[in-house]
Amino acid sequence: MAEAFERAHQLGMVTVLWAYLRSPAFKRDGRDYQAAADLTDQGIHLAATLKADIVKQKQAETNAGYRDLGFGHTHAKVYDELTSEHPVDLARYQVASCYMGWVGLINSGGASGGESDLTQAVRTAVINKRGGSMGLISGRKAFQKPMDEGVALLYAIQDVYLDEFISIA
Repeated sequence: MAEAFERAHQLGMVTVLWAYLRSPAFKRDGRDYQAAADLTDQGIHLAATLKADIVKQKQAETNAGYRDLGFGHTHAKVYDELTSEHPVDLARYQVASCYMGWVGLINSGGASGGESDLTQAVRTAVINKRGGSMGLISGRKAFQKPMDEGVALLYAIQDVYLDEFISIA
């Protein structure tokens, strides 16, 4: 992958790598750790190390995957002192794994949920921007809707990123 990305860079291309976790092993006791900050963090860091220019990941929704699932290791201070369960802190944790933002992180806007999509997209964009990520993938939230609704959703996301009063927390 690193060699392919290097060749793409030689050709003047930008590289994007999706670094999602996909395994039932990341689910336990009704909790889904596929969007845990500490676990997604590893996929993000690997993608950045492979020389991706942009890493796409699920927005972190929880933390403590290593601790709660009982594999891997990170210091307890990560959970107790260095981050919190606040969504902006979790996004910040993910950005830190992109060489502190030198590699761009874009989070997904989540699955399409119908009428709440606009509200969810704006919330996700604010969290991502305040956490330091460079953008948001809207996907189905925008493109599987009637044209006017999809365009309104994309404009709302764009407005978040253009708003100078919404800044890194």
